[in-house]
Amino acid sequence: MFGGVFDADSVYKKIAEQEELTSSPNFWDDAKAAQKVMSRIKILKGRVEPWKELKAQIDDIDALYELAIESGEQGEESEIRQQLEEAQKKFEHESRMSLLSGEVDSSSAFLTIHSGAGGTEAEDWAFMLSRMYSRWAERRGFKLETVDILEAEGGIKSVTFQIEGEYVYGYLKGEAGIHRLVRISPFDANARRHTSFASVYVFPVLDDTIEVDIRPEDLRVDTYRAGGKGGQHVNKTDSAVRFTHLPTGIVVACQTERSQLMNRATAMSILKSKLYEYYREQKEKETAKFGAEKKDISWGNQIRSYVFQPYTMVKDLRTREETGNIQAVMDGDIDQFIEAYLNAMWKGLPLDAEDSDDSGEC
Repeated sequence: MFGGVFDADSVYKKIAEQEELTSSPNFWDDAKAAQKVMSRIKILKGRVEPWKELKAQIDDIDALYELAIESGEQGEESEIRQQLEEAQKKFEHESRMSLLSGEVDSSSAFLTIHSGAGGTEAEDWAFMLSRMYSRWAERRGFKLETVDILEAEGGIKSVTFQIEGEYVYGYLKGEAGIHRLVRISPFDANARRHTSFASVYVFPVLDDTIEVDIRPEDLRVDTYRAGGKGGQHVNKTDSAVRFTHLPTGIVVACQTERSQLMNRATAMSILKSKLYEYYREQKEKETAKFGAEKKDISWGNQIRSYVFQPYTMVKDLRTREETGNIQAVMDGDIDQFIEAYLNAMWKGLPLDAEDSDDSGEC
């Protein structure tokens, strides 16, 4: 029925299982848990309903074609071609979306940006990227909240956002990697061209159905006074929280809430997400030793270049997708790069970032 893109029967089975939960008389006693069930049902139906609609559209085209053949009407040809093109585009879109069927692809996401070496210039670049992703979330209608931020004179040293919405992690997972900026620095009195780097990390927000075991003895907890710009913005208590996971060395922090309890809960959520991604990557590396070759995006590879001078160009070095409208990209219009990444995955194309020097060439 669905062209073998995915197992529709298994999806319908999961829908039935979730809908059965809603028939319980005590279902709405726990409103938060009930909302999660309803959200899962919506996501599952979103995976199969478009294919049902596409099949109905193809059936209509087929009927129109048969009618045109029987009547000898050639005037229907252009309409049939137009409808086929629309159906083809929808098929390709839904095929790409079928790739977002992983365990956590439908989840919200934490997105962290770190400025690279380069001082003020790199800190400004990290701020520019934070604005880009904020505008992208706004365009999509997603809710964005700053979980932790380390400000600097030139912009930011690091920032972590929580972006809430359906398939946020699935959309953004391809954004993880090194982002490179080439421009004439506004901080250079001699107007020289500079190259700056920033790292982007993306982690899924895990719900209660996904277990990540964190032993208390593996965790170091530090509390400190939240920073700020001074005056009323400085917290007077040690409400900020930092967790260090000793076996992996992963460090997370949260300081945006006034309550230490709320900061602890948010920091623990981030830690679980990072550990989930860490263990997933470790498992894939082990699997790759014995199975088919699998290329991962490593943090050491730049994935995209943003060139402001001597010309304007944004180019993804894995998919070769590019645009000269750099201002639109910096305003959050990055869907073409997300789509290109999903399309490359759908086609099974290699997603290795090509080498590039610091000459300003993409």
